[in-house]
Amino acid sequence: MLLRYFYDEKLAHASYMVGCQRKGEAVIVDPMRNIEPYIQVAEKENMKIVGALETHIHADFVAGSRELADRFGATFYISDEGDENWKYQNLDGIQHVLLKDGDKFELGKLTFEVMHTPGHTPESISFLLTDGAAADKPIGIFTGDFVFAGDIGRPDLLEKAAGIKGTADAGAKVMYTSVERFKQLPDYLQVWPAHGAGSACGKALGAVPSTTVGYEKQFNWAMQFDNEPDFVKALLDGQPEPPYYFAVMKSVNKIGIELIKNLPEVKAITTVEEIEGLIAAGQQVVDTRDAQAFSQGHIKGTMNVPFNNSFTNWMGWIVNYKEPLYLLANPAQMPDMLIALRSIGIDQVLGYADVEAMIEQANELDSYENITPSEAKAMMDTEDVAVLDVRNLTEYNEEHIEGAQHIMVGTLKNRLDEVPNKKLIVQCQAGGRSAIAASVLKANGFHNLVNMTGGYGQWVKEVK
Repeated sequence: MLLRYFYDEKLAHASYMVGCQRKGEAVIVDPMRNIEPYIQVAEKENMKIVGALETHIHADFVAGSRELADRFGATFYISDEGDENWKYQNLDGIQHVLLKDGDKFELGKLTFEVMHTPGHTPESISFLLTDGAAADKPIGIFTGDFVFAGDIGRPDLLEKAAGIKGTADAGAKVMYTSVERFKQLPDYLQVWPAHGAGSACGKALGAVPSTTVGYEKQFNWAMQFDNEPDFVKALLDGQPEPPYYFAVMKSVNKIGIELIKNLPEVKAITTVEEIEGLIAAGQQVVDTRDAQAFSQGHIKGTMNVPFNNSFTNWMGWIVNYKEPLYLLANPAQMPDMLIALRSIGIDQVLGYADVEAMIEQANELDSYENITPSEAKAMMDTEDVAVLDVRNLTEYNEEHIEGAQHIMVGTLKNRLDEVPNKKLIVQCQAGGRSAIAASVLKANGFHNLVNMTGGYGQWVKEVK
């Protein structure tokens, strides 16, 4: 048996290649949209990719199953559980197998058995894998967003992200049943989840790539309950805000999305006048430099989302999917940037410009000031200012600067009418999110602001 692990750090997403070496065929479990890494490994291992397995309709990335079907004629293996609201659509011309609890299918000496594990979503399934060449019992289970290392999938996404009322509580109750069933599996069974630390699909995911049933039964907080009410309360409490783009992903993974090969070419823009014209016309322009460089000088009207491991998440929060997008970037990073954006369905990138060239060409640059917590405290004591806390609500509720107003950074564009009409001190926990928030505010006409570096964490050390 061949088992290979793939991990997208920006999405905290894990996918897997499982192959029968005797037959020379492999399938991909929960594939990402960029299928090139799978192709490279398949060629190296002399494997033919023949299938794509999905544990559920994903909310946090565009699944690559349709790309694999287009490139290799790969067969979809997808859930037929749940109600009609969460059935896959537009499958004409794609070879597919609809799966229910207890179904089995084979790949050479390998056997996959379907286990319906609802809770995160109604249609969620897991795949028990048996390597028939070595044993007659399963070696592991692909759990998707059901069980993670140290956590379980959140049941509130359909309600919070897709707007289906009443599904969070119902999902949590069903999740309890699924967890109880999981506990009956053999302790030795390896667990291969679809996400690691940093994913918004849970609230306390571990960073290790795999775990075992026995370990999770002992140490996973969600496995320690013996009654449904306490479990439901604990599971629903403290879940982070789901990014806006989750609702888009639920839709595109259900109905399908354009193949990457058919997307429009991204135009290279060479003059700052064209960039300024786009901004004047109300177009979205995002500067992808680090926050420090942006704060010291940027083209007025641009927003700032640094190209780092949080890039995909924050772009999914602040970008309007229905409008064109233009980037100011390091040209050498554009291929990776497009892969990251397309991984969450931001396909409307129409142009980019070399950010350093644009800064050099610009006649006038905008900026904002960064201050320390001590300087912020002095400003609060001597000036009429408002503190804007842009952390998650759970962080704010746990502890915050006295008098601070809360607007989570990802929701800021839609809540500008709530921003105080006075000088702003923008802060988060460490300084990264507040820098993004400062750029969003500046792009929308709020120029009387400062960013508190180090965030609340440094405030506690310096001031409190």
